[in-house]
Amino acid sequence: MTDHRQQAPSAARNRDPILAVLRRVLPPAGTVLEIASGTGEHGVHFAQALPGLTFQPSDPNPDARLSIAAWVADSGLANLRPPLELDVTSPAWPVTAADAVLCINMIHISPWASTEGLMRGAASILPPGAPLYLYGPYRRTGVATAPSNEAFDRDLRQRNPAWGLRELEAIAAVAAAAGFSSPEVTEMPANNLSVVFRRL
Repeated sequence: MTDHRQQAPSAARNRDPILAVLRRVLPPAGTVLEIASGTGEHGVHFAQALPGLTFQPSDPNPDARLSIAAWVADSGLANLRPPLELDVTSPAWPVTAADAVLCINMIHISPWASTEGLMRGAASILPPGAPLYLYGPYRRTGVATAPSNEAFDRDLRQRNPAWGLRELEAIAAVAAAAGFSSPEVTEMPANNLSVVFRRL
């Protein structure tokens, strides 16, 4: 039987540092919508560690959803749902309410319109005080960008001119316009950041 589970080496490296932040910022119970879930490995890890929360993975890519569904089935976790097809730029999301939204390593490998759609959509389904958690590499005004991130940015832009590392200040401005707080930033391994916005 074909095993559709895909694996991303970065997921195994970053899942525990991310989990440490999530333990601090996520509510003790409720539904967590994961945007651009990719292989599905993060959802399994977080659902295992945080049994009080129900995790809803999603991805616009059918191959990714196939992998996510295989990971969900293999996990046997009651608090991990099958993946949904969700395009953040769509005006209507298949989820109408959530207690938190996670988005890991999407913003730099998608057009800017995806970041704008993420903020609009997350604001429409989150209650006041609920977190929108972002993870990935970002540029920050007045902070030198690591050489590895500069090289990564060049590689991304060669692959797709619409991709690339984003200015955190620009993301925060879009978030503010959508009704979110200023970001809480946590330095992470490998020159990444955890960024948490709260719905106002």
